[in-house]
Amino acid sequence: MDFNFPLILLVATAVTGVIALIDLLWLKKIRLAKAAELQQSGADEITVESAREESFLVENAKSFFPVLAIIFVLRSFIAEPFQIPSGSMEPGLIPGDFILVSKYSYGLRMPVWGNVLIPTGEPQHGDVMVFFPPDNPRYFIKRVIGLPGDHIEYYEGRLSVNGEAVPLEELGGEPSYNPTKYLLSETMNDQPHEIQWLLQKSPYSDRVGVLLGPEGEWDVPAGHYFMMGDNRGNSGDSRMFGFVPENNIVGRAEAVWMHWESWSKLPSFSRNKAIE
Repeated sequence: MDFNFPLILLVATAVTGVIALIDLLWLKKIRLAKAAELQQSGADEITVESAREESFLVENAKSFFPVLAIIFVLRSFIAEPFQIPSGSMEPGLIPGDFILVSKYSYGLRMPVWGNVLIPTGEPQHGDVMVFFPPDNPRYFIKRVIGLPGDHIEYYEGRLSVNGEAVPLEELGGEPSYNPTKYLLSETMNDQPHEIQWLLQKSPYSDRVGVLLGPEGEWDVPAGHYFMMGDNRGNSGDSRMFGFVPENNIVGRAEAVWMHWESWSKLPSFSRNKAIE
């Protein structure tokens, strides 16, 4: 089951905030008035103090609300951490990487609904972006390949945007953590980044080829983006699920701040870096 954590956090913050506000404006006055009445009638101090005490619900709501409000503001408008769950963005991002995502790079957005409240910027070619695919509640992370109005072509591992081939250099090496891939350098918006192809051996001979993923041509409609993983032969992206609506944007991936492969291993900070 997929939980909508932003919605849960929004509801929890709102409920605890409303309870705290009701107590401030109404319940607290009732308690204090009751305590004063008891004190004037000669009640013992224990009874008076008991009348002043907050209920369990009010006490916990007032305790949790500031914490929830701070978390809500930080993750909704400033930054949010994510963990890379798959190899679709190899070689730059690998499973176990923990990344920090800027929530304000593409505009301050309404939590849950995603519409822009205050515009601060727009996605650019080559950005690494976190988003929700169409009709899918799970977070995805891919690279921005096509902006609204772009014409995208991808054939034989070669990418073109609006008729211009994206510069591609074959590095010829293999990632040390997974020597079944072939490294290349791709340049978008004057910024190079590494991508990889999957190497595969023919079942009928010793010949080794590459798996490049689905090919085709796409025209990006207004208000949408075309996304692709850097691991071109093993990435579920816009070639399969289509264009990403503008309201589905979560934020721009900025940096790797920790790597933690599994609970049985210690966290590592050796991969800490800015994301290209």
